[in-house]
Amino acid sequence: MKLFNRFLFLPAVLFFFINTAAQTDNSIIKNALLIANHSKRKIENCEQLLVVYNYQPESYSAFLVALERKEGSWVVKYNSVEVGVGKNGFAPSQKKIEGDGKSPTGIFRLGKIFTYEKKLNTLLEYQQITKEDKWIDDPNSDDYNKYIRGSTNAKSYENLLLNNDAYKYCIVIEYNMNPVIKGKGSAIFFHLGVKKPYFTAGCVAINEENMKLIVNWLDPKLNPTIIMGNYNVLKRGL
Repeated sequence: MKLFNRFLFLPAVLFFFINTAAQTDNSIIKNALLIANHSKRKIENCEQLLVVYNYQPESYSAFLVALERKEGSWVVKYNSVEVGVGKNGFAPSQKKIEGDGKSPTGIFRLGKIFTYEKKLNTLLEYQQITKEDKWIDDPNSDDYNKYIRGSTNAKSYENLLLNNDAYKYCIVIEYNMNPVIKGKGSAIFFHLGVKKPYFTAGCVAINEENMKLIVNWLDPKLNPTIIMGNYNVLKRGL
């Protein structure tokens, strides 16, 4: 009889965990919608939005929710997913500097994709990466925070073709680009996380399954945008 009771208890435990997970996801989505609505003036021309936020500003663990605009309102495209951001969390708005290990806070357009693939199922502009492709992170270079193919006089840069899959799908987050301010941070990408726990030097990292969904969904005609930062900052609006 005791054994029978133990097995009766299992469904209740399973239901508890499923219900808790659903409540957690609903809370994450609710917060993402609040963030989007509190910055609506700055994203009024955006039809596709990635909301990335953490609860502790210094934490590299964050959540991403993909939203799309339907009949003037934001609706959820995909359920929330855990992502990684800078190893030191988010920099305060306008305070990001080169080498701080933090992701920038703000609202940024999503640009082209650099990829290891020859062909990609996406509407975004994309480019296959070669060994000659690099992104300049030398603040003293005239090419700071720019893509370069071939030789460069910059003292430091990121190779875009790596020995791992991190840049297999690498979307440019258009931070510090128009204009470029030297020393304010460079090479901010939305790319793959290759090993858990995900953390980056200032980018946003996601697993491949969810990256593919987003890459297939994004449409440059809909002005895809990312809003990112600490929840307590973003919920007040940017």
